[in-house]
Amino acid sequence: MNYKHIIFDIDGTMLNTETADMLATQETFFQLTGEKRELDEFRFSFGIPNSVVFPRLGIEDAGKASLMWAENYRKYHSSIRLFDGIEEVLKELKKRGYILGIVTSKSRQEFNADFATFGLEHFFGAVICVDDSPRPKPHPDPILEYLKRSNAKKPESIYIGDTLYDKQCAHSAGIDFALAVWGTHNREEIKADYFLEAPLEILELFRSR
Repeated sequence: MNYKHIIFDIDGTMLNTETADMLATQETFFQLTGEKRELDEFRFSFGIPNSVVFPRLGIEDAGKASLMWAENYRKYHSSIRLFDGIEEVLKELKKRGYILGIVTSKSRQEFNADFATFGLEHFFGAVICVDDSPRPKPHPDPILEYLKRSNAKKPESIYIGDTLYDKQCAHSAGIDFALAVWGTHNREEIKADYFLEAPLEILELFRSR
């Protein structure tokens, strides 16, 4: 194991955005259909681009739905939190000489509104948002775009995320994957190369270079 690039997902990995995400999806769905559904029915949508989520819910105009979702999401923005230990982990990884990156299903606008407000963007080099590659996760395109922009080699790169889509994206791009167990609900379904129970375990996996 000789990693140089550690690539992070955002939602469910660094930020706890699940409540805001699902509430916004639930509210948007109700506004467009008049149908009330239990919150748990929208759990599948977490970490997946809205362009995929809303067609799955039977809503054809995903663009309109995404605009409504963004407005609703802002209502719940105060519920978003960093997972405990994330900032400490990022500081220490940089100190140890690792190159940090981001691959996220957020749009660039969402990244600036949600993640950048926590003041952590200076830890990262390349940031690949959903609008930076032809196809979103689970396709390999976002990670391949990161590798291209960072001039990173596949054997030296690893992706940390919390969903099956994250795992599929990493492995289809030819790099290793570590599961952020603290942010996932279906650990048993995800075949990762590494399982991390809490953010601080990242430091145990990646020793000083």
